[in-house]
Amino acid sequence: MKKVLVIFGTRPEAIKMCPLVLELKKSEKLETLVCVTGQHREMLKQVLDIFKVVPDYDMAIMKKGQDLTDVTTAILTGMREILRKEKPDIVLVHGDTSTAFAASLAAFYQQIPVGHVEAGLRTYNMKSPYPEEFNRQAIGLTASLHFAPTQKAADALLKEGKDPEQIFVTGNTGIDALHYTVRNDFYHPEIEWAKDSRLIAVTAHRRENLGEPMRDMFRAIRRIVEEFTDVKVIYPVHLNPQVRKIADEEFGGCERIHLIEPLDVAEFHNLMKASYLIMTDSGGIQEEAPALGKPVLVMRDTTERPEGVEAGTLKLAGTKMDDIYRECRQLLTEPEIYRRMSEARNPYGDGTASIKIRKILEDIDA
Repeated sequence: MKKVLVIFGTRPEAIKMCPLVLELKKSEKLETLVCVTGQHREMLKQVLDIFKVVPDYDMAIMKKGQDLTDVTTAILTGMREILRKEKPDIVLVHGDTSTAFAASLAAFYQQIPVGHVEAGLRTYNMKSPYPEEFNRQAIGLTASLHFAPTQKAADALLKEGKDPEQIFVTGNTGIDALHYTVRNDFYHPEIEWAKDSRLIAVTAHRRENLGEPMRDMFRAIRRIVEEFTDVKVIYPVHLNPQVRKIADEEFGGCERIHLIEPLDVAEFHNLMKASYLIMTDSGGIQEEAPALGKPVLVMRDTTERPEGVEAGTLKLAGTKMDDIYRECRQLLTEPEIYRRMSEARNPYGDGTASIKIRKILEDIDA
């Protein structure tokens, strides 16, 4: 029986890896173990509880004031012992986090094959997103199997010289997660508060947007709310103290903007479903929202998910107040543009990515 060790450490990774873990555990050909690093703590536990995934290892690396060096060295050291003990046939990591980078490097040092879920995303700008662009390119160097969510991601890997026989287009496991969490009868008091409005769901947290870019983003959103009386905003605020400070300063006193604590994955997925549109600087939401028929304004200057832009489900709005305001206002005032975005084909898969990855792992020698 082939032993698979699945490693993740942040909430976004967990959302996309838990459906895969559940699928792998159905296999009679695979022994599946789960290791969480704890790069996020409470936010990670929420996702594990919803999907009922119990880790075999919890490294619990999170500590107050940790930086990227702390995260990377703690994972490298801790993973060495786990890998030596378990001797997995393959390690699976996801995406572009510091957990994924450090775990893939640890496996590489132990000469254990790495499978990269959500491989091939690229901006080729090491500063945007930072440090994620470095992480995913570095993981690509260690990986033996590349599970690309789209053909464009696979093409990027081919251009970099990766072996075509090691690249598989699977769709994105984040779409699988939606099938698990979204319900027609879901109730949440914040969703109830906004039910008679055109609700905008907001997320913002990226390092490169901290400071004036984030203030510009928030000022554009407030300007929209003040202009359109039928618009309400719900913003689950990231735990980063800098993000919270800026949000409080820019949104304070506006009754139709609710700043709330982070939501668990089921709550957030159902918030997206209830929304009129999404404004975000997140990565995963760019894939999830189109599966729900929701237009997405990406408050970034670059995206590693150009398929969504090309398909028409996403629009890059940048980080300047006037640009964001203009793009949002257009969606609120021009029904045909809104319709085209909401009805565009989702390029990120049909919710069967986990099944495809399981079958590949059963059949292939890593």
